[in-house]
Amino acid sequence: MGFLKNKNVRVIILVMVTLVIISTVVSQKYYRKINQSNDPRVVKALELYKDYNRYVQKNNFLQVLSLLDSIENIYTTLPHYAHSFEPGVLDNNRSAVYLTLAIHKDSIQLFHKNQIFKTFTKDSLLNLAFNAVEKSITCYMNWLNTFQDLSEIEIRNTIEFEFLEGLEKYADEDQGKYLEKRIKDLIAAQSETKRRLSVSYTNLGIIYRHKKNYKQAITYYERAIELWDQNLSAENNLKKLLGKPEKKRSFIQKLFPPKKN
Repeated sequence: MGFLKNKNVRVIILVMVTLVIISTVVSQKYYRKINQSNDPRVVKALELYKDYNRYVQKNNFLQVLSLLDSIENIYTTLPHYAHSFEPGVLDNNRSAVYLTLAIHKDSIQLFHKNQIFKTFTKDSLLNLAFNAVEKSITCYMNWLNTFQDLSEIEIRNTIEFEFLEGLEKYADEDQGKYLEKRIKDLIAAQSETKRRLSVSYTNLGIIYRHKKNYKQAITYYERAIELWDQNLSAENNLKKLLGKPEKKRSFIQKLFPPKKN
C-alpha cells in the first residue's frame, strides 16, 4: 500500500513538473512572439524599464531618475510616442521617487546611495514631486480625451500615418505587425490609463497631505477612487485622514494585486 502511495505521489510530481515545463515553453514562445512584434524604435526603452524595480528596491534613486531620463529621450524623439501616454508614466514615476525621498528624508539607509538629495529640503522635494505628477496628469488627460472612446478602426485611422513614419526601412509585413501590436497596446491603455491617472491623483493627494493641505488631499483621494474603485492606497489614505480604520487586503488581493502602473 505504501509502495502504491509513493508511486502515485511520484506520478503526481512528474505530471506537475511536466506541466510546468510545458507552461514555461509556451510562455517563452508567446512572449518571444510579442517581443518580435514590438516597435523596434522603442525596444531599448522597454529593456531599460526592466531595471526600474531593481534600482528602486536598492534605493538607488539617482540611478532611477537617470534611467527615466534615458527612456524619455527615446520616446520624445518619436512624435507618436511623445504625444502618447508613455511620458505620463515616466513623470508619475519621477513623482513617486521625489515623494519617497521627501517622506523618508531622515532615513540614513535610504540615502546611502543618494547623498546629493541630503541638500534638498522636504518642501523642495515635495515641489519636485508636485511638478512631475501635474505633468503626468496633464499627459493622461490629454491622451484620454483623444483615445478614450475610440474604436479599434478609429485608433488605426488616428495613428497609422504618424506611427509608420520612420519605419520605411522595414518590410511592409513587419510594419503591419508593429502597427497591429501598437493598436492592441492602445486598446489596453484605454482602461489602464484611467488606473494610471488614479495613481497620479493618489500621489497628488499624498503630496498635499504632507503639505498639510488636508482638504485638497481628500479631494484628490476621492477623485482617485472614482477613477479606480480598487485603489486601496487612495482609500486607506482617505480613511486615515478621516480617522477611520484602514481596509486590509484579502488573501486573494495579496496574491493577485490589481494592476496600477
